[in-house]
Amino acid sequence: MGSSNGRLFHEVREHEVTRAIIRGFAEQMEQYAQCDVLIAGGGPSGLMCGLRLAGEGVRTMVVERNNYLGGGFWVGGYLMNTVTVRAPSQRILDELGVPYRQVSEGLFAVGGPHVCSKLIASACDAGVAFLNLTSVDDVVLRDGRVEGLVVNWSAVHSLPRQITCVDPVALEAKVVVDATGHDAVVAAFLARRGLLDVPGCGAMWVDQSEDAVVERTGEVYAGLVATGMAVSSLYGLPRMGPTFGGMLLSGEKAAAKVLEILKDQPIPVGASG
Repeated sequence: MGSSNGRLFHEVREHEVTRAIIRGFAEQMEQYAQCDVLIAGGGPSGLMCGLRLAGEGVRTMVVERNNYLGGGFWVGGYLMNTVTVRAPSQRILDELGVPYRQVSEGLFAVGGPHVCSKLIASACDAGVAFLNLTSVDDVVLRDGRVEGLVVNWSAVHSLPRQITCVDPVALEAKVVVDATGHDAVVAAFLARRGLLDVPGCGAMWVDQSEDAVVERTGEVYAGLVATGMAVSSLYGLPRMGPTFGGMLLSGEKAAAKVLEILKDQPIPVGASG
């Protein structure tokens, strides 16, 4: 629709654009300062977990340290943007409506940008909220249970140390999911306090790694569920490189575990809707 003065776009002042951004961001932060689930990490496992949870009506926010979502799902291995998945995870590609081809028995190739963008869009459509350029600084820990994340702007960590006195803020949740990949960032904060052990990933062994990751996906500390490569780091499991079916199915299993936990976690009094 054109404007009344014959121009293509409607006349808008700069302050209106600024106010729209501020209001939208503030409304989301107010709504999700206390939510059902916080997922640290917006890679394939975190996105898949969020998609499944939001699809069940769970108020879910993904906290991502980068200015983009998807992690390595965009670029595959060695910056070649074809990614692979192994059976039976091609059913997720079918669900997302992404074309793929079989390259050998049980192995399928798909365009990284295509499947990654479809997964992001599906998570958004399901109702997942996202907080980009935000790093996890610590956890909220009460009575031996993880009950939220302490977050700050990612850019703060790039500033010279003498001018980084920028206090973080906290977000509360009934369950936190560590989907931060090899770094296992959330679990690492518990490890520093002697509450968990995070030995790091083992060497690559594609044939064994994905089964092991999906099998061990679950609650690793009260209120904390691990998914994807964070599971590998927590249990010293083999890495699988640029094949992503295990990430997708691990995210799906993590969501199922979160739903189990939420059954025993009533909505706090005064929680915003």
